[in-house]
Amino acid sequence: MIAKAPRKRSVPAAAPGVRYTVAVSSAHAHLFAVTLQIQQPAKNQRLSLPVWIPGSYLVREFSQNLQALSAWQNGEPVAVKQLDKHRWQAQAEAGEPLELRYEVYAFDASVRTAFLDAERGFFNATSLCLQVLGQEDQPHALEIAASDATQGWEVATGLTPSDADAKGFGHYLAQNYDELADSPVEMGRFWSARFTAGGVEHRFVVAGAGAWMDGERLIEDTRRICETQIAFWHGRDAPPFSRYVFMLYASADGYGGLEHRNSTALICQRADLPRPAAPGEKPAPLKATDGYTTLLGLISHEYFHTWNVKRLRPAEFARYDYNEENYTELLWFFEGFTSYYDDLMLRRAGLIDDATYLKLVAKTINQVQQTPGRLVQTVAQASFDAWVKYYRMNENTPNATVSYYTKGSLVALCLDLTLRTEGHSSLDAVMRELWQRTEGGPMREADLLRALKRLGQRSYEGEIAAWVHSTDELPLSSVLQGQGAKFSHDKAPLAQQLGLRVSEASGALVLKAVLRGGAAEAAGLAAGDEWLGVEFAPVKRGGAVEAWRIHKLDELPGLRARRAELTAVVSRDKRLLRLPLKWPTESHAVMLAVNDAARLATWLGDARHA
Repeated sequence: MIAKAPRKRSVPAAAPGVRYTVAVSSAHAHLFAVTLQIQQPAKNQRLSLPVWIPGSYLVREFSQNLQALSAWQNGEPVAVKQLDKHRWQAQAEAGEPLELRYEVYAFDASVRTAFLDAERGFFNATSLCLQVLGQEDQPHALEIAASDATQGWEVATGLTPSDADAKGFGHYLAQNYDELADSPVEMGRFWSARFTAGGVEHRFVVAGAGAWMDGERLIEDTRRICETQIAFWHGRDAPPFSRYVFMLYASADGYGGLEHRNSTALICQRADLPRPAAPGEKPAPLKATDGYTTLLGLISHEYFHTWNVKRLRPAEFARYDYNEENYTELLWFFEGFTSYYDDLMLRRAGLIDDATYLKLVAKTINQVQQTPGRLVQTVAQASFDAWVKYYRMNENTPNATVSYYTKGSLVALCLDLTLRTEGHSSLDAVMRELWQRTEGGPMREADLLRALKRLGQRSYEGEIAAWVHSTDELPLSSVLQGQGAKFSHDKAPLAQQLGLRVSEASGALVLKAVLRGGAAEAAGLAAGDEWLGVEFAPVKRGGAVEAWRIHKLDELPGLRARRAELTAVVSRDKRLLRLPLKWPTESHAVMLAVNDAARLATWLGDARHA
């Protein structure tokens, strides 16, 4: 059952020296109004707005949306000088309270920035709240102001309330700027429920959902995920947070999440929300292809980050620098290992069965195997290059890079199954060892190697060198079969056989990427081409050329009729090109199934098995 919301408890009011008030300036113009009060400013106080948000490794230039900045001291205007793209200096005197006012344009519905319209508001402090340089470690206060524009709205956030009303409007506290930056705020008319997991109250709010959403199922499934993960990390001990908030925005077409220390912001397609079963029927078992399975995997992923990256994190992230890129080679561990555990936790929570989980693993294997860039870039390099490659994808991305999410998850799988096969330990035990030895704090690759050596009773430097710091293939077949999975192959999708990634929207067959070494590249096809049709040479001398219009790749096999060569007719820059194409030899995709259920159970079952 869904628990009723308890009365909001207030904590004793404090008087932080840095105080922000966020209000709706104009919902239709998508403008937030921000007031910043500094009780003890420095002389010529400097301020800055972050250029990125932790967890999303791209310089996003949030300052582009800040406007109409002004400053006041003792009732008199103070000149504000812009120093660079995201820093300013108020020509103020020291010691006297300083007030700054400005607006922020907010019309990005992602989890990374800020959004505002007449139906909903959302923001991360990194998009709205200027840093007071020199006072980042001081307590900060945030007021979320109610107004006519917010009638009927509620507020959800992981921040600690100090004087908030029943709807959540009012005052909140943060220990420092980092905590403020790590606490997104959701505002609007949303569905809301609470549940308890591991002795901790969790709140789940959903904006944009239809009335048909099965909230009971969403809450129960999420509770099982949370209970499973808390038990994984702590057994029966309490987790390192006293409350947690899920903020989900359901849109027509969206997906993503961003982790925080005691909350997460999520986006899913509205169609992926659970629907109630027909009267008298039980919900159908989840399939690997179900949108709701994808949503639960996202929930599991972001919740696992509560430990793995928000607390246990790269040494380079011990103190965030919001002014520039923060580099690390360890995203394969923090994002990749989290990606390994997200679906595994669904299995251990009993939300999916063995066969479904193995299909999800096979999907990841095929994603990596179908990426030529895995032979070009190591997963450690991919981590370091996230700022300029992963978050700046183009048509050559699959040929030049590998995802630290997908390959990182397969590195975790190989380590886990190798440890289990050798009979000494498991990756579960390694993760808990790292948590305890680092006290849930910064870590380096050397810490992982030490934990592997102690628990695995031998050095794993060779595996890390081969799987992380080289482009060698991973021993997926052997480790999976050794753990009770059946490893086989099926015919690969036609796009993969040809070496293509395509879009077939609105009846137009457009090439999104041409993969290195494939038949399409050999024929001279290029990203951006619209594939209009195919031609076949006459069967008999003197016969007519056979020509066909196509709209989808799946039309090709029937037209080809086993002919080894064809001519692709494409449109490029409004020119029509005829490109001879040799039909590729058949390629294969990985399939996984249950072979030894008892053996699989030692891996997929109890999260505290080893």
